[in-house]
Amino acid sequence: MYSGTTIHTKSGRIMGVHQKVDRIARRHLARRGMLPSNFPNIREILHFEGANGPDGLKRKRPGIDEPWHFIEPNQSITGSELGAMIHDHISNLAVALGSSDQERAAFEAAWLAHAITDGLTPAHHYPLQDKLSQLHGASGRVERNTTRKKLIIPGKTRRQAVRNNWEYWGAKGVMTTHLHFEWGVAAAIATMRFDTFSFFPNLTKVTSRKSFDDQFDKSLREISSMEMYEEFATKGWTRHLASETKNILVPEIVRIVMLGWLVAINESDTAI
Repeated sequence: MYSGTTIHTKSGRIMGVHQKVDRIARRHLARRGMLPSNFPNIREILHFEGANGPDGLKRKRPGIDEPWHFIEPNQSITGSELGAMIHDHISNLAVALGSSDQERAAFEAAWLAHAITDGLTPAHHYPLQDKLSQLHGASGRVERNTTRKKLIIPGKTRRQAVRNNWEYWGAKGVMTTHLHFEWGVAAAIATMRFDTFSFFPNLTKVTSRKSFDDQFDKSLREISSMEMYEEFATKGWTRHLASETKNILVPEIVRIVMLGWLVAINESDTAI
């Protein structure tokens, strides 16, 4: 999801979807009295979004330690690369809370929420690595460890290079479609606060890693079945997509972020 330009730490405070998800999730947990007193405040959490978040690494250190937040819709979070990252952040957040390490807790809370949000975003269900391998003419994970390699797709001939880059960056290209979908989500929810409690039911039932994984997988399948990204690729941004984004997609993403934080909170007493 869109988290701002990542040029400075305050980028995305208004239009950033990740920042909005963090604010909504923390506000609702606080109103339910489900946050411990040492849970980081929203300003501390948002410090580790935008330029200091996972997306910031794409600009600062392209391809180096850059989190890969893509997952196939029919895949389980258990045993997946994304799942391993999410579980690491849950463990680290639990330890930070248990030792009252406020700065580390804020970092882990932000990066955990970011990974969950991306994993449930329809644009991140596209098999991007397969497409990159096809365009680069390579097998396995394509190493794009410079800005040039991230922005420019090579080709055996100049003609092929132009065709590859148009398929990636051109109108309705792979990355262009990805970015436009995420900007559409940002615009759709820019003025919404999601204050209604009914958006986020069934929070207390999830207290373990397994129950969290089950909820994540269930949400992943349900969001995928809506075929929002496929609709956007063919029709562009529509009222129907905007309605689904406001009433289903974002509330469900926020709910799973809340559950991820709650699992870490539940584990914090024994994590030291």
